[in-house]
Amino acid sequence: MCVLESKLNLDFKLVEQARAHASQVADDTQRFIDGCTTVAVERTICRLLGIDGVSGGSVLDVTGENNMGVPLPSVVVDHLMEKGALPQGAAFWLGNAMLETGKNPQTLAEEVAAGTLDLTSLPTHAETEIHDVLVPIVEESLTKIRNRRKRREDFIAAHGGEKDGPWVYLIVATGNIYEDIVQATAAARQGADVIAVIRTTGQSLLDYVPYGATTEGFGGTYATQENFRLMREAMDKVGEEMGRYIRVCNYCSGLCMPEIAAMGAFEGLDVMLNDALYGILFRDINMQRTLVDQSFSRAINAYAGVVINTGEDNYLTTADAVEEAHTVLASQFLNEAFALRAGLPEEQMGLGHAFEIDPDVENGFLYELAQAEMAREIFPNAPLKYMPPTKFMTGNVFRGHVQDALFNMVTILTGQKIHLLGMMTEAIHTPFLSDRFLAIQNAQYIFRTMKDLGGELVFKDGGIMQTRANDVLQKATNLLAQIEQLGIFETLERGIFADIKRPRDGGKGLDGVVSKAPGYFNPFLEPMMKGGAGK
Repeated sequence: MCVLESKLNLDFKLVEQARAHASQVADDTQRFIDGCTTVAVERTICRLLGIDGVSGGSVLDVTGENNMGVPLPSVVVDHLMEKGALPQGAAFWLGNAMLETGKNPQTLAEEVAAGTLDLTSLPTHAETEIHDVLVPIVEESLTKIRNRRKRREDFIAAHGGEKDGPWVYLIVATGNIYEDIVQATAAARQGADVIAVIRTTGQSLLDYVPYGATTEGFGGTYATQENFRLMREAMDKVGEEMGRYIRVCNYCSGLCMPEIAAMGAFEGLDVMLNDALYGILFRDINMQRTLVDQSFSRAINAYAGVVINTGEDNYLTTADAVEEAHTVLASQFLNEAFALRAGLPEEQMGLGHAFEIDPDVENGFLYELAQAEMAREIFPNAPLKYMPPTKFMTGNVFRGHVQDALFNMVTILTGQKIHLLGMMTEAIHTPFLSDRFLAIQNAQYIFRTMKDLGGELVFKDGGIMQTRANDVLQKATNLLAQIEQLGIFETLERGIFADIKRPRDGGKGLDGVVSKAPGYFNPFLEPMMKGGAGK
């Protein structure tokens, strides 16, 4: 996928400067990240150590209307938080209790839930002993994730290798996992390559992960480990039938980023929405919380071979796509820098952008083409995620289908990889299966008839597209230089991205951030950071 020659005649010295600015921002931020942990990180460590289920053995009521059961990872972390012991880390206390009692983490969690065990009241053992007792459990979890990754790779190899051309990405969002499976199966048979299960409205703001199969989501379906398992099983079945691998996508954004990443790694998900800044800007989640959580979530995704999707396309739903295009590029550079520090390779970075220029803008298609080509040339190894027109879809299905066709053309001309299909009924209703089928046919027709057109075209020297792309690149580089001087926290406070201002100590989830105590350790981070399981 590496670009040998720039159609846009980009100034790659500017690209190097932009990357250097983003790298400095990420390094400065990483120093903060390394000094903190969060309740979500610690719950994730509990899950990776084998703790699962809910207190009392009951299924969690995801509506929150009663207290039938609380997820056991939450029980343990809440217990340590109440005791003021979380800065030492859940792994320290669980390992210590294993040494003292001879019991495994699951049993210990159940006893904490029953009120018969106080992890912090036990005699403490030497740190080296605590580290050593956890080694077999850590390796067991890592082996499970490695095996899941290998299963995906073996399936793809056995069915002719990776698909050439864009992955056709379709959404299901019924609220009922079993109905989602029906729709996902139909979409896969019609040609979809990636099935994204939209999360129920507001789940990103839940500071716990619901348990079990769910049937009552609103605008989407709850992200739970059992729902992941059910969808993966169904897509494996239809994949065998169709003779090709069907990827499953979900969302590890929000207050449970690393937890959901771990569940997806265990159950063989392939794609995760995982942006460094999205939750801060669009869900008002505290910036300190999000930046710590995104780091560990990306380390997990890296190890599991999961492709992340970032959310720069969302900027253009609140800001003008012509005037603010440089903020999209600047965010892509930042997402790349943060991801690299979490051990995520470029080949797993689905950096986001979107086809969102007002159709009434003269030469808007040229600007869209220039922006997409610029992203491809600057990030040649990334499987870029390209989002369809939504902001200016009016309910006119005929015009909407044309807008989607133009979007499909840009994808194939510029080598985008993750192609979220546009729907002609956008802005009217959740699309019917028939709407999705028409969208797939539209994309497949254009991808087939224009397959090699991008390689046949050159752009006019000094023309509209070259001028536009280089102007955006210059503005993005200048912006990143400014962000380097300000730091990421003040940048977000000033509302530089998406015209949205967020206070450093505001938003949701700040009370779940704690500074690490001396001797804190996360037994999974180092082995995950040493390299993906596929290396």
